[in-house]
Amino acid sequence: MITPRISDLLGITNKIAPAEYAESWDNVGLQLGDPVRQVSRLMVALDPGPPAVEAAIEAGCQLLITHHPFIFTPLKKISTADEVGRLTIAAIKNDLAIISLHTNYDIASGGVNDLLAGRLGLAEVAPLKITGSQELAKMAVFVPHGYEEKVLEGLSRFMAPIGNYRDCSFQGDGVGRFRALEGASPFVGEIGVLHQEKESRLEFLLPKELTGAAVTALKKVHPYEEPAFDLYPVLARGAARGIGRIGLLAEPVTAGVFACRVKEALGAAGVRLVGGSDRPVKKVALCGGSGAFLVHEAARKGADVLVTGDLKYHEAREAEALGIAVLDAGHFATEHPMVEGLAATLREVLAARKYETEVIEYKHEREPFSFW
Repeated sequence: MITPRISDLLGITNKIAPAEYAESWDNVGLQLGDPVRQVSRLMVALDPGPPAVEAAIEAGCQLLITHHPFIFTPLKKISTADEVGRLTIAAIKNDLAIISLHTNYDIASGGVNDLLAGRLGLAEVAPLKITGSQELAKMAVFVPHGYEEKVLEGLSRFMAPIGNYRDCSFQGDGVGRFRALEGASPFVGEIGVLHQEKESRLEFLLPKELTGAAVTALKKVHPYEEPAFDLYPVLARGAARGIGRIGLLAEPVTAGVFACRVKEALGAAGVRLVGGSDRPVKKVALCGGSGAFLVHEAARKGADVLVTGDLKYHEAREAEALGIAVLDAGHFATEHPMVEGLAATLREVLAARKYETEVIEYKHEREPFSFW
């Protein structure tokens, strides 16, 4: 087993939620810490406030991964006179690094909004408001017979999904020809002699931004001293990405019944409903955190209800005018599923890479509001 560094975890989290997905006003990625520090234990939390930071230090973690950014606006000073300053000094003293995944994790596949859609039992889930799509490239690799699985296994983490299918590749047979020159250390063949080798051509799609990392990984797992490969631009685009999600319930229910389901599914202290409780709900739009700005998009796409948090009075009136119901389950309740979801993803990825790092879920976070 290998103990990863902060930089390794940063690479993993950037693959889970690419930094380029984040909104321009956001601050994501490594907020604080030494990139070469090894991580044997990490904690996942929603908020980077005193409870989570202190809990991570108490648990002996070297890394805290949060949804909300630790540093959201530029710091003009670091002083114990304010909370961010106190936490910054405490984290540095205890060698605790902090990584934040915010709007990039909202948008990413498998992130906050997909986790929320899963909790609510939605099917046929798609982005609510499209913000972009993935640029793709194709890699073709030539591998001697018998080494196909080793190479595919080493490159599988770079392969782009095709719809609901993953680890998609094509394999064809052929013959490779080469002559090793003086100074070479050939895996097969002899110096100066033209050699023929039965090889397989492996092809797969990958996100364009991962081509460099894929080439580096290829050189580590390929048996040849100089692997032969081609990279092609692809006109087709990958899966669409965007803010929020929209999907369908298995069966229509009334808004009142759905509100009760949401409250129970999210463990919310309370929910607020805009619109009649007896209206039918089948198509559901959602956005974890503060998503009332999506009410027009949700109405345009035929959603019966928008599930989000932080709904204001005038936004509620706007929803009434549009004829769409809005269910405010709170900022905390609609985003907190990310703790369990991100922790599970990290455990899976770390185990696949044979990294020896314990992942702890911070389970003591609470809704800041009391309901009477």
